[in-house]
Amino acid sequence: MKPALTAKLLQTLAPWRNAPVWHIAFSGGLDSTVLLHLLASLAKTETLPPLSAVHVHHGLQAAADAWPSHCQSVCDRLGVPLRVMRVHVQSGASLERAARDARYQAFTEVTGAGQVMLTGQHRDDQAETLLFRLLRGAGVRGLAAMPVHRPLAGGYLVRPLLDVSRTELQAYAHAHQLQWIEDPSNADSRFSRNYLRHRVFPLLTERWPQAVASLARTAEHLSEAQGLLDELAAMDLQDADQPSPFPWLTLPSLALAPLRELSDARQRNVLRHWLTPLTRLPDSDHWAGWHSLRDAKGDAQPLWRLTDGQLHRCGDRIWWLPSICSDISDAPVSWSQPESPLELPGNGQLRLIGEVPAGPLVVRYRQGGEIIEVPGRGRRDLKRLLNESALPGFMRGRLPLLYQGEQLLAVPTLAGLWHSASDGWQLHWMPQTCDQGLS
Repeated sequence: MKPALTAKLLQTLAPWRNAPVWHIAFSGGLDSTVLLHLLASLAKTETLPPLSAVHVHHGLQAAADAWPSHCQSVCDRLGVPLRVMRVHVQSGASLERAARDARYQAFTEVTGAGQVMLTGQHRDDQAETLLFRLLRGAGVRGLAAMPVHRPLAGGYLVRPLLDVSRTELQAYAHAHQLQWIEDPSNADSRFSRNYLRHRVFPLLTERWPQAVASLARTAEHLSEAQGLLDELAAMDLQDADQPSPFPWLTLPSLALAPLRELSDARQRNVLRHWLTPLTRLPDSDHWAGWHSLRDAKGDAQPLWRLTDGQLHRCGDRIWWLPSICSDISDAPVSWSQPESPLELPGNGQLRLIGEVPAGPLVVRYRQGGEIIEVPGRGRRDLKRLLNESALPGFMRGRLPLLYQGEQLLAVPTLAGLWHSASDGWQLHWMPQTCDQGLS
């Protein structure tokens, strides 16, 4: 019969037994050392995916320079290949957060399609995470703390020891005479988690011995509650996720009318769900920006600035514009070889289809007051034509205009509902492709 710790591990990892590879995030500390030893031992009797260890070297302290060699010697004894990744930690207000971001970026680079990255966080870490986020005023999603698994790159991040206490890990390590690294920074109470671990939790457990287990169980309850909120958000999104009138514009967008029918709490819930993969979510005080955008007059075009982009409202629809697509160079661009596509700096590509008009041709952007010839309608103001087409306002400044000298020859055929004034040719625009939209 397998020991309890081994049985727990196998049960948690059962869904990923057919993964191409299991990577183990191996810091050399107690938690990851036990996890690596457990898996290497199991691989002798169980059919497991190939094991591979990853050590992330942050370079934040002199002592850390000796850790890769320690990790290499452990991996050599266990017969597990090791990859050492050196990362640069960005300076900022929170060194803890910057180091974590750098570490998880390294994990993202390593984890291929269907592969699994295993980390050693345990029940005590979960309790600390819950209390830390509670003190920061987190919502249900934050208080659900660390999930057992989540997507990572093309695979998964899995925490198979979340139901295991630090005491159990220490007992296993001593029983198998394991050697591990004691990170000196873990004793520094200037870091919030260390303060909780060394100053707060000893007091809590002195009065309530089951405090750690109870807090971890609360995180499980909150995770279940968040799952229900996500299901509700998905139902609400079905009503708001209506086809855009501009199928060529692949930015994320939602119809506003179905959202308005929801209570304020359900609106925030569905927007959190929708925005989570797009940007860092706003705090409670910042949600006033959503109300301003939602309640603006119909002819207004308000926007809500968030960490990684902007939420725009155009008519009865809201659009997400990521920061990477916000700015373009509006300098004129000469099109000396119109037989070939023209690359627009930060704004995609133009292509002429059919008989190429005589040059010289120049691409410019709107300055205001432009006039274009529309077949059957005569000379028309471009602003009015764009209003008729209801093209979102944030796209109008990006709209490339084709000039012959001072004459506006054409706008891209996808931009409006009017026919091109051209004879035997059309102007096609493929907007900028970026991580979250415009393709």
